[in-house]
Amino acid sequence: MIALYIISTFLVLFLAVIIVRTLSFKPKASIEISDEKIEFDREKAVKNLRELVRYRTVSYADSSLEDDAEFKKLIDALPKLYPNVFKVCSLETLPDRALLFKWKGRNNGNPAVLMAHYDVVPVNEEMWDKPPFGADLIDGVIWGRGTLDTKVTFNGVLFSADTLIAEGFVPENDVYFAFSGGEEINGRGAVNIVNYFKENSITPEFVVDEGGAVVEDVFPGVKGQIGLIGIAEKGLMNVKYTCKSAGGHASAPKPHTPIGILSRACVKIENNPFKSHLTKPVALMFDTLGRHSNFLYRMIFSNLWLFSGVLDLICKKSGGELNALMRTTVAFTQGFGSKAPNVIPPEASFVANMRLNPEDNIDSALEYLKKTVNDENVEITLIEGMNPSPISKTDCDAFKKVTKAVADTWQIDKISPYLMVQCSDSRHYAQICDKVYKFSAMDLSSEERATIHGNNERIRVEALERAVEFYIRLIKQV
Repeated sequence: MIALYIISTFLVLFLAVIIVRTLSFKPKASIEISDEKIEFDREKAVKNLRELVRYRTVSYADSSLEDDAEFKKLIDALPKLYPNVFKVCSLETLPDRALLFKWKGRNNGNPAVLMAHYDVVPVNEEMWDKPPFGADLIDGVIWGRGTLDTKVTFNGVLFSADTLIAEGFVPENDVYFAFSGGEEINGRGAVNIVNYFKENSITPEFVVDEGGAVVEDVFPGVKGQIGLIGIAEKGLMNVKYTCKSAGGHASAPKPHTPIGILSRACVKIENNPFKSHLTKPVALMFDTLGRHSNFLYRMIFSNLWLFSGVLDLICKKSGGELNALMRTTVAFTQGFGSKAPNVIPPEASFVANMRLNPEDNIDSALEYLKKTVNDENVEITLIEGMNPSPISKTDCDAFKKVTKAVADTWQIDKISPYLMVQCSDSRHYAQICDKVYKFSAMDLSSEERATIHGNNERIRVEALERAVEFYIRLIKQV
Protein backbone atom coordinates (compact mmCIF):
# COMPACT_ATOMS: atom_id res chain seq x y z
CA MET A 1 0.00 0.00 0.00
CA ILE A 2 2.79 2.40 0.90
CA ALA A 3 4.61 1.56 -2.31
CA LEU A 4 1.45 2.23 -4.31
CA TYR A 5 1.02 5.55 -2.53
CA ILE A 6 4.60 6.56 -3.30
CA ILE A 7 4.22 5.61 -6.96
CA SER A 8 0.91 7.50 -7.23
CA THR A 9 2.40 10.57 -5.61
CA PHE A 10 5.40 10.43 -7.93
CA LEU A 11 3.16 10.17 -11.00
CA VAL A 12 1.03 13.11 -9.88
CA LEU A 13 4.11 15.24 -9.29
CA PHE A 14 5.60 14.09 -12.59
CA LEU A 15 2.46 15.07 -14.52
CA ALA A 16 2.27 18.34 -12.61
CA VAL A 17 5.80 19.24 -13.68
CA ILE A 18 4.97 18.51 -17.32
CA ILE A 19 1.75 20.53 -17.24
CA VAL A 20 3.32 23.48 -15.39
CA ARG A 21 6.20 23.57 -17.87
CA THR A 22 3.72 23.46 -20.74
CA LEU A 23 1.52 26.24 -19.37
CA SER A 24 4.54 28.44 -18.67
CA PHE A 25 5.92 27.88 -22.18
CA LYS A 26 4.42 31.12 -23.50
CA PRO A 27 5.54 33.44 -26.32
CA LYS A 28 8.39 35.71 -25.43
CA ALA A 29 8.06 39.49 -25.51
CA SER A 30 6.47 40.61 -28.77
CA ILE A 31 8.51 42.45 -31.36
CA GLU A 32 7.52 46.09 -31.61
CA ILE A 33 6.13 46.49 -35.12
CA SER A 34 6.25 49.82 -36.95
CA ASP A 35 3.37 50.94 -39.16
CA GLU A 36 5.60 53.27 -41.20
CA LYS A 37 4.62 53.24 -44.86
CA ILE A 38 7.39 52.74 -47.39
CA GLU A 39 6.95 54.59 -50.67
CA PHE A 40 8.65 53.70 -53.95
CA ASP A 41 7.81 53.36 -57.63
CA ARG A 42 6.11 49.97 -57.52
CA GLU A 43 5.36 49.92 -61.23
CA LYS A 44 9.02 50.51 -62.04
CA ALA A 45 10.10 47.76 -59.62
CA VAL A 46 7.86 45.32 -61.47
CA LYS A 47 9.12 46.50 -64.85
CA ASN A 48 12.74 46.06 -63.77
CA LEU A 49 12.26 42.51 -62.53
CA ARG A 50 10.46 41.53 -65.73
CA GLU A 51 13.39 42.77 -67.77
CA LEU A 52 15.89 40.85 -65.63
CA VAL A 53 13.90 37.65 -66.08
CA ARG A 54 13.96 37.97 -69.88
CA TYR A 55 17.75 37.51 -69.93
CA ARG A 56 18.55 33.79 -70.23
CA THR A 57 21.30 33.73 -67.64
CA VAL A 58 21.30 29.95 -67.30
CA SER A 59 24.37 28.42 -65.71
CA TYR A 60 25.60 24.91 -66.50
CA ALA A 61 28.36 22.76 -65.06
CA ASP A 62 29.44 22.44 -68.70
CA SER A 63 30.28 26.07 -69.44
CA SER A 64 30.12 25.43 -73.21
CA LEU A 65 26.33 25.30 -72.85
CA GLU A 66 26.14 28.79 -71.36
CA ASP A 67 25.23 31.87 -73.36
CA ASP A 68 27.77 34.51 -72.34
CA ALA A 69 25.92 37.13 -74.39
CA GLU A 70 22.85 36.82 -72.15
CA PHE A 71 24.90 37.41 -69.01
CA LYS A 72 26.55 40.42 -70.64
CA LYS A 73 23.20 41.85 -71.72
CA LEU A 74 21.90 41.70 -68.16
CA ILE A 75 25.00 43.41 -66.76
CA ASP A 76 24.93 46.06 -69.49
CA ALA A 77 21.27 46.80 -68.67
CA LEU A 78 21.91 47.57 -65.01
CA PRO A 79 22.92 51.26 -65.41
CA LYS A 80 19.64 51.90 -67.19
CA LEU A 81 17.56 49.97 -64.66
CA TYR A 82 19.27 51.42 -61.56
CA PRO A 83 20.78 54.77 -62.65
CA ASN A 84 21.14 56.25 -59.16
CA VAL A 85 23.14 53.25 -57.96
CA PHE A 86 25.64 53.79 -60.76
CA LYS A 87 25.88 57.51 -59.98
CA VAL A 88 26.82 56.94 -56.34
CA CYS A 89 28.18 53.41 -55.93
CA SER A 90 31.45 52.00 -57.21
CA LEU A 91 31.50 48.65 -59.01
CA GLU A 92 34.22 46.00 -58.96
CA THR A 93 33.85 43.32 -61.63
CA LEU A 94 35.60 40.20 -60.37
CA PRO A 95 36.29 36.86 -62.10
CA ASP A 96 33.53 34.29 -62.56
CA ARG A 97 30.81 36.88 -63.16
CA ALA A 98 31.06 38.36 -59.67
CA LEU A 99 29.75 41.91 -59.21
CA LEU A 100 30.58 43.93 -56.09
CA PHE A 101 28.99 47.35 -55.56
CA LYS A 102 30.11 49.64 -52.74
CA TRP A 103 27.82 52.32 -51.33
CA LYS A 104 29.93 54.64 -49.19
CA GLY A 105 28.47 55.40 -45.76
CA ARG A 106 28.89 58.37 -43.43
CA ASN A 107 31.20 56.51 -41.06
CA ASN A 108 33.84 53.79 -41.12
CA GLY A 109 32.09 51.08 -39.14
CA ASN A 110 31.96 47.52 -40.41
CA PRO A 111 29.82 47.32 -43.55
CA ALA A 112 26.69 45.34 -44.33
CA VAL A 113 26.74 42.90 -47.26
CA LEU A 114 23.54 42.16 -49.19
CA MET A 115 23.76 39.21 -51.55
CA ALA A 116 21.91 37.59 -54.44
CA HIS A 117 22.72 35.64 -57.59
CA TYR A 118 21.56 36.41 -61.10
CA ASP A 119 22.16 33.05 -62.75
CA VAL A 120 19.32 30.53 -62.96
CA VAL A 121 18.91 26.78 -63.42
CA PRO A 122 17.96 25.24 -66.78
CA VAL A 123 14.33 24.78 -67.81
CA ASN A 124 12.23 22.20 -69.64
CA GLU A 125 10.39 24.76 -71.70
CA GLU A 126 7.80 22.30 -73.03
CA MET A 127 6.67 21.63 -69.44
CA TRP A 128 5.86 25.27 -68.70
CA ASP A 129 2.40 26.82 -69.04
CA LYS A 130 3.98 30.19 -69.93
CA PRO A 131 7.31 31.02 -71.62
CA PRO A 132 9.99 30.66 -68.92
CA PHE A 133 11.83 33.77 -70.14
CA GLY A 134 8.81 35.74 -71.30
CA ALA A 135 8.23 37.44 -67.92
CA ASP A 136 4.49 37.46 -68.64
CA LEU A 137 2.46 39.50 -66.15
CA ILE A 138 -0.93 37.85 -65.75
CA ASP A 139 -3.44 38.60 -62.97
CA GLY A 140 -0.81 40.11 -60.71
CA VAL A 141 1.70 37.28 -61.20
CA ILE A 142 5.02 37.39 -63.10
CA TRP A 143 5.98 34.08 -64.72
CA GLY A 144 9.58 33.18 -65.42
CA ARG A 145 12.73 31.36 -64.39
CA GLY A 146 14.52 33.30 -61.68
CA THR A 147 11.51 35.26 -60.46
CA LEU A 148 11.99 33.57 -57.07
CA ASP A 149 15.56 32.27 -57.28
CA THR A 150 16.92 34.95 -57.00
CA LYS A 151 16.37 37.79 -59.43
CA VAL A 152 13.63 39.07 -57.13
CA THR A 153 16.20 39.80 -54.39
CA PHE A 154 18.78 40.97 -56.93
CA ASN A 155 16.18 43.51 -58.05
CA GLY A 156 15.09 44.16 -54.46
CA VAL A 157 18.58 45.10 -53.30
CA LEU A 158 19.38 47.38 -56.23
CA PHE A 159 15.93 48.96 -56.50
CA SER A 160 15.80 49.76 -52.79
CA ALA A 161 19.23 51.43 -53.01
CA ASP A 162 18.23 53.29 -56.16
CA THR A 163 15.13 54.60 -54.37
CA LEU A 164 16.97 55.66 -51.23
CA ILE A 165 19.73 57.38 -53.17
CA ALA A 166 17.11 59.39 -55.10
CA GLU A 167 15.73 60.53 -51.73
CA GLY A 168 19.17 61.72 -50.62
CA PHE A 169 19.66 58.96 -48.07
CA VAL A 170 23.22 57.99 -47.09
CA PRO A 171 23.75 54.87 -44.95
CA GLU A 172 25.45 55.21 -41.60
CA ASN A 173 28.15 52.72 -42.66
CA ASP A 174 29.22 51.25 -46.00
CA VAL A 175 26.92 48.81 -47.74
CA TYR A 176 28.15 46.25 -50.27
CA PHE A 177 25.96 44.55 -52.85
CA ALA A 178 27.56 41.20 -53.70
CA PHE A 179 26.20 39.29 -56.69
CA SER A 180 27.27 36.02 -58.28
CA GLY A 181 26.56 34.76 -61.79
CA GLY A 182 27.32 31.12 -61.00
CA GLU A 183 25.73 30.21 -57.66
CA GLU A 184 23.62 27.44 -59.15
CA ILE A 185 26.73 25.49 -60.15
CA ASN A 186 28.72 26.27 -56.97
CA GLY A 187 30.81 28.70 -58.99
CA ARG A 188 33.67 30.75 -57.58
CA GLY A 189 32.09 34.17 -57.87
CA ALA A 190 31.27 34.43 -54.17
CA VAL A 191 34.68 32.97 -53.29
CA ASN A 192 36.34 35.73 -55.29
CA ILE A 193 34.32 38.39 -53.48
CA VAL A 194 35.26 36.94 -50.08
CA ASN A 195 38.90 36.88 -51.15
CA TYR A 196 38.57 40.54 -52.16
CA PHE A 197 37.30 41.35 -48.68
CA LYS A 198 40.19 39.44 -47.12
CA GLU A 199 42.79 41.18 -49.28
CA ASN A 200 41.36 44.58 -48.37
CA SER A 201 40.89 43.78 -44.66
CA ILE A 202 37.13 44.28 -44.83
CA THR A 203 35.12 42.58 -42.08
CA PRO A 204 31.35 42.70 -42.63
CA GLU A 205 29.09 43.60 -39.73
CA PHE A 206 26.55 41.18 -41.15
CA VAL A 207 25.65 39.38 -44.39
CA VAL A 208 22.17 38.66 -45.77
CA ASP A 209 21.61 36.14 -48.55
CA GLU A 210 18.86 33.82 -49.77
CA GLY A 211 17.46 31.19 -47.43
CA GLY A 212 14.41 31.35 -45.21
CA ALA A 213 11.23 33.24 -46.02
CA VAL A 214 7.84 34.20 -44.63
CA VAL A 215 5.77 31.02 -44.75
CA GLU A 216 2.64 29.36 -43.37
CA ASP A 217 1.75 25.87 -42.15
CA VAL A 218 5.33 24.60 -41.89
CA PHE A 219 5.70 24.42 -38.11
CA PRO A 220 3.54 21.98 -36.13
CA GLY A 221 0.62 23.62 -34.36
CA VAL A 222 1.36 27.18 -35.46
CA LYS A 223 -1.16 29.13 -37.53
CA GLY A 224 -0.55 32.26 -39.57
CA GLN A 225 2.62 33.64 -41.13
CA ILE A 226 6.03 33.08 -39.58
CA GLY A 227 9.41 34.45 -40.58
CA LEU A 228 12.35 32.05 -40.76
CA ILE A 229 15.88 33.44 -40.80
CA GLY A 230 18.59 30.87 -41.46
CA ILE A 231 21.60 31.08 -39.14
CA ALA A 232 23.39 28.02 -40.55
CA GLU A 233 23.09 25.66 -43.48
CA LYS A 234 23.54 21.94 -43.79
CA GLY A 235 26.48 20.43 -45.58
CA LEU A 236 26.28 18.69 -48.94
CA MET A 237 27.52 15.32 -50.18
CA ASN A 238 27.07 13.42 -53.42
CA VAL A 239 27.98 9.77 -52.83
CA LYS A 240 28.40 6.95 -55.35
CA TYR A 241 27.61 3.31 -54.61
CA THR A 242 29.24 0.87 -57.05
CA CYS A 243 28.91 -2.87 -57.54
CA LYS A 244 30.90 -4.85 -60.13
CA SER A 245 30.31 -8.25 -61.69
CA ALA A 246 31.47 -10.44 -64.57
CA GLY A 247 28.47 -9.32 -66.58
CA GLY A 248 26.86 -11.83 -68.88
CA HIS A 249 23.56 -12.64 -70.53
CA ALA A 250 20.44 -11.87 -68.52
CA SER A 251 18.95 -15.28 -69.33
CA ALA A 252 21.15 -17.02 -66.74
CA PRO A 253 21.63 -14.59 -63.83
CA LYS A 254 23.29 -15.35 -60.53
CA PRO A 255 21.10 -15.12 -57.39
CA HIS A 256 22.02 -11.45 -56.92
CA THR A 257 22.82 -9.03 -59.71
CA PRO A 258 24.71 -5.74 -59.22
CA ILE A 259 21.49 -3.71 -59.28
CA GLY A 260 19.89 -6.11 -56.79
CA ILE A 261 22.87 -5.79 -54.45
CA LEU A 262 22.78 -2.01 -54.72
CA SER A 263 19.04 -1.99 -54.10
CA ARG A 264 19.56 -3.92 -50.88
CA ALA A 265 22.17 -1.35 -49.81
CA CYS A 266 19.74 1.45 -50.64
CA VAL A 267 16.98 -0.10 -48.53
CA LYS A 268 19.35 -0.59 -45.59
CA ILE A 269 20.23 3.08 -45.59
CA GLU A 270 16.63 4.24 -45.97
CA ASN A 271 15.49 1.92 -43.16
CA ASN A 272 18.28 3.10 -40.86
CA PRO A 273 18.29 6.91 -41.04
CA PHE A 274 21.02 8.97 -39.45
CA LYS A 275 20.69 9.79 -35.76
CA SER A 276 18.74 12.95 -34.99
CA HIS A 277 20.50 15.93 -33.41
CA LEU A 278 18.92 18.93 -31.74
CA THR A 279 21.33 21.55 -33.04
CA LYS A 280 21.39 25.17 -31.89
CA PRO A 281 19.44 26.59 -34.88
CA VAL A 282 16.69 23.99 -34.47
CA ALA A 283 16.62 24.32 -30.67
CA LEU A 284 16.18 28.09 -31.04
CA MET A 285 13.39 27.54 -33.55
CA PHE A 286 11.58 25.10 -31.27
CA ASP A 287 11.99 27.46 -28.33
CA THR A 288 10.67 30.42 -30.35
CA LEU A 289 7.87 28.93 -32.45
CA GLY A 290 6.97 26.11 -30.08
CA ARG A 291 5.62 28.75 -27.70
CA HIS A 292 3.05 29.73 -30.34
CA SER A 293 1.89 26.18 -31.09
CA ASN A 294 -1.16 24.34 -29.73
CA PHE A 295 -1.18 22.70 -26.31
CA LEU A 296 -0.10 19.24 -27.49
CA TYR A 297 2.97 20.51 -29.34
CA ARG A 298 3.79 22.98 -26.59
CA MET A 299 3.88 20.02 -24.24
CA ILE A 300 6.37 18.29 -26.53
CA PHE A 301 8.59 21.31 -27.20
CA SER A 302 8.65 22.45 -23.56
CA ASN A 303 9.56 18.96 -22.37
CA LEU A 304 12.00 17.68 -24.96
CA TRP A 305 13.96 16.05 -22.12
CA LEU A 306 11.04 13.62 -22.01
CA PHE A 307 9.50 13.70 -25.49
CA SER A 308 12.57 13.84 -27.74
CA GLY A 309 11.88 10.25 -28.78
CA VAL A 310 8.30 11.11 -29.72
CA LEU A 311 9.52 14.05 -31.78
CA ASP A 312 12.11 11.86 -33.49
CA LEU A 313 9.42 9.31 -34.35
CA ILE A 314 7.20 12.04 -35.81
CA CYS A 315 10.11 13.27 -37.93
CA LYS A 316 10.99 9.78 -39.20
CA LYS A 317 7.41 8.98 -40.17
CA SER A 318 6.58 12.32 -41.78
CA GLY A 319 9.88 12.95 -43.59
CA GLY A 320 9.98 16.30 -45.37
CA GLU A 321 11.14 19.60 -43.90
CA LEU A 322 10.81 18.80 -40.20
CA ASN A 323 12.80 15.58 -40.55
CA ALA A 324 15.45 17.39 -42.61
CA LEU A 325 15.96 19.83 -39.74
CA MET A 326 16.75 17.03 -37.31
CA ARG A 327 19.17 14.75 -39.12
CA THR A 328 21.45 14.11 -42.06
CA THR A 329 19.25 13.03 -44.97
CA VAL A 330 19.95 10.67 -47.86
CA ALA A 331 18.06 10.84 -51.17
CA PHE A 332 18.91 8.33 -53.88
CA THR A 333 18.64 10.29 -57.11
CA GLN A 334 20.46 8.46 -59.91
CA GLY A 335 21.01 4.90 -61.11
CA PHE A 336 23.25 3.48 -63.84
CA GLY A 337 23.44 -0.06 -65.17
CA SER A 338 23.57 -1.97 -68.40
CA LYS A 339 23.19 -0.35 -71.80
CA ALA A 340 20.91 -3.17 -72.91
CA PRO A 341 17.88 -4.74 -71.18
CA ASN A 342 19.16 -8.29 -71.68
CA VAL A 343 22.72 -7.78 -70.39
CA ILE A 344 23.80 -7.98 -66.77
CA PRO A 345 25.93 -4.88 -66.17
CA PRO A 346 29.61 -5.48 -65.44
CA GLU A 347 29.31 -2.41 -63.26
CA ALA A 348 26.24 -0.70 -61.78
CA SER A 349 26.02 2.35 -59.57
CA PHE A 350 23.60 4.47 -57.58
CA VAL A 351 24.13 8.09 -56.59
CA ALA A 352 22.70 9.67 -53.46
CA ASN A 353 22.47 13.34 -52.55
CA MET A 354 22.99 13.99 -48.85
CA ARG A 355 22.47 17.02 -46.64
CA LEU A 356 24.66 16.96 -43.53
CA ASN A 357 23.34 17.92 -40.12
CA PRO A 358 25.70 20.37 -38.33
CA GLU A 359 26.61 17.59 -35.87
CA ASP A 360 27.85 15.38 -38.73
CA ASN A 361 30.65 15.84 -41.23
CA ILE A 362 31.83 14.22 -44.45
CA ASP A 363 34.10 11.68 -42.73
CA SER A 364 31.60 10.62 -40.09
CA ALA A 365 28.82 10.33 -42.68
CA LEU A 366 30.87 8.07 -44.95
CA GLU A 367 31.77 5.89 -41.99
CA TYR A 368 28.09 5.53 -41.07
CA LEU A 369 27.10 4.60 -44.64
CA LYS A 370 29.76 1.89 -44.89
CA LYS A 371 28.86 0.48 -41.49
CA THR A 372 25.14 0.44 -42.34
CA VAL A 373 25.56 -1.21 -45.76
CA ASN A 374 28.18 -3.65 -44.43
CA ASP A 375 28.69 -5.33 -47.81
CA GLU A 376 32.11 -5.85 -49.34
CA ASN A 377 30.50 -5.99 -52.78
CA VAL A 378 29.40 -2.36 -52.52
CA GLU A 379 32.04 0.34 -52.88
CA ILE A 380 31.00 3.69 -51.37
CA THR A 381 32.91 6.77 -52.57
CA LEU A 382 32.56 10.51 -52.22
CA ILE A 383 31.95 12.39 -55.47
CA GLU A 384 31.97 15.85 -53.91
CA GLY A 385 31.05 17.41 -50.61
CA MET A 386 31.18 20.34 -48.23
CA ASN A 387 30.77 20.33 -44.48
CA PRO A 388 27.97 22.24 -42.71
CA SER A 389 28.48 25.95 -42.20
CA PRO A 390 29.30 27.49 -38.82
CA ILE A 391 26.34 28.77 -36.80
CA SER A 392 25.86 32.54 -36.80
CA LYS A 393 25.16 34.69 -33.76
CA THR A 394 21.61 35.69 -32.82
CA ASP A 395 22.22 37.57 -29.57
CA CYS A 396 23.44 40.68 -31.36
CA ASP A 397 22.22 43.91 -32.97
CA ALA A 398 22.72 42.55 -36.48
CA PHE A 399 20.17 39.76 -36.00
CA LYS A 400 17.79 42.21 -34.35
CA LYS A 401 18.03 44.51 -37.38
CA VAL A 402 17.15 41.74 -39.81
CA THR A 403 14.33 40.59 -37.53
CA LYS A 404 13.00 44.13 -37.26
CA ALA A 405 12.95 44.56 -41.04
CA VAL A 406 11.01 41.28 -41.38
CA ALA A 407 8.54 42.22 -38.65
CA ASP A 408 7.82 45.68 -40.08
CA THR A 409 7.53 44.52 -43.67
CA TRP A 410 5.12 41.64 -43.07
CA GLN A 411 3.58 42.94 -39.84
CA ILE A 412 4.33 39.70 -37.97
CA ASP A 413 5.89 38.94 -34.60
CA LYS A 414 6.56 35.21 -35.01
CA ILE A 415 10.11 35.29 -36.35
CA SER A 416 12.67 32.61 -35.64
CA PRO A 417 16.17 31.38 -36.43
CA TYR A 418 16.26 28.12 -38.34
CA LEU A 419 18.58 25.67 -40.08
CA MET A 420 18.70 26.04 -43.86
CA VAL A 421 18.62 22.61 -45.51
CA GLN A 422 19.91 23.85 -48.88
CA CYS A 423 23.29 25.37 -49.74
CA SER A 424 24.02 28.95 -50.76
CA ASP A 425 26.91 31.24 -51.65
CA SER A 426 26.75 32.82 -48.20
CA ARG A 427 28.53 29.82 -46.63
CA HIS A 428 31.81 31.25 -47.94
CA TYR A 429 31.37 34.38 -45.81
CA ALA A 430 31.72 32.40 -42.57
CA GLN A 431 35.48 32.84 -43.08
CA ILE A 432 35.20 36.57 -42.41
CA CYS A 433 31.91 37.07 -40.54
CA ASP A 434 30.04 35.33 -37.71
CA LYS A 435 26.71 36.98 -38.51
CA VAL A 436 25.64 35.46 -41.83
CA TYR A 437 21.85 35.36 -42.23
CA LYS A 438 19.89 33.47 -44.84
CA PHE A 439 16.55 35.11 -45.67
CA SER A 440 14.82 35.32 -49.04
CA ALA A 441 12.73 38.46 -48.73
CA MET A 442 9.43 36.93 -49.84
CA ASP A 443 6.25 35.44 -48.43
CA LEU A 444 5.69 32.14 -50.21
CA SER A 445 3.08 29.41 -50.13
CA SER A 446 4.12 25.76 -50.29
CA GLU A 447 2.93 25.69 -53.91
CA GLU A 448 5.09 28.68 -54.81
CA ARG A 449 8.13 27.22 -53.03
CA ALA A 450 7.71 24.05 -55.08
CA THR A 451 8.29 25.98 -58.33
CA ILE A 452 11.83 26.95 -57.31
CA HIS A 453 14.05 24.92 -59.65
CA GLY A 454 10.80 23.45 -61.01
CA ASN A 455 8.29 24.21 -63.73
CA ASN A 456 6.17 27.37 -63.84
CA GLU A 457 8.30 29.41 -61.44
CA ARG A 458 6.45 32.63 -60.73
CA ILE A 459 6.00 35.43 -58.20
CA ARG A 460 3.10 37.57 -57.08
CA VAL A 461 3.61 41.28 -57.66
CA GLU A 462 2.84 41.99 -54.02
CA ALA A 463 5.65 39.60 -52.98
CA LEU A 464 8.06 41.41 -55.29
CA GLU A 465 7.04 44.73 -53.76
CA ARG A 466 7.57 43.49 -50.22
CA ALA A 467 11.08 42.38 -51.17
CA VAL A 468 11.94 45.96 -52.10
CA GLU A 469 10.29 47.22 -48.94
CA PHE A 470 12.29 44.79 -46.79
CA TYR A 471 15.63 45.99 -48.16
CA ILE A 472 14.66 49.64 -47.78
CA ARG A 473 13.85 49.01 -44.12
CA LEU A 474 17.05 47.01 -43.57
CA ILE A 475 19.36 49.52 -45.27
CA LYS A 476 17.90 52.33 -43.17
CA GLN A 477 19.16 50.52 -40.08
CA VAL A 478 22.72 50.11 -41.35
